[in-house]
Amino acid sequence: MFKLKLPTDPRWANIAEENIEEILTDHAWCEQKAATNAIGLITMLPEYPEIVTELLAIAQEELDHFNQVHEIIKKRGYAFGRPRKDDYVNELARFIIQGSREDLIVDKMLFAAMIEARSCERFKVLTENIKDEELKTFYKELMISEANHYTTFIGFARQLGNPEKVNKRWDAWLEYEANIIKSYGNKETIHG
Repeated sequence: MFKLKLPTDPRWANIAEENIEEILTDHAWCEQKAATNAIGLITMLPEYPEIVTELLAIAQEELDHFNQVHEIIKKRGYAFGRPRKDDYVNELARFIIQGSREDLIVDKMLFAAMIEARSCERFKVLTENIKDEELKTFYKELMISEANHYTTFIGFARQLGNPEKVNKRWDAWLEYEANIIKSYGNKETIHG
């Protein structure tokens, strides 16, 4: 569905499972950042009330996910740590075109879609490879949500830009992301 060029090595789930406390804290902050990103997109698109409504729903859903992860952290007696720097997301952000307003908005939608696609793929890897039954169920539910967010962001990009141009740009994003992700998958973080 996502056409990601390089799948996550399933052994990453073993790394993640060895330090569930760290993966959960990192995941919680990823959800908070996703909510913040959706709100940032809202500020760029006030003239599109239907898109604003959808982005508000995504922001609320991401905050709900943040809350769910936070509750799991508390229930398990883990310490909720400070926000983590997400090198993967920061590297992706460097690829955003700073051209016309339309190009910038479309690229920010594709940036969001890429993060959702990779997150969904990582949640699938967790679901298929960890032993923790509670987290298997939890990540399966989130995987579905992330796939829906991916579809929404790609759809907005095609709605706001020339669909053919957007499809070509998405192919460029896929190539760029494939080069980045080669150096990840060895840390107990969602994108690490």
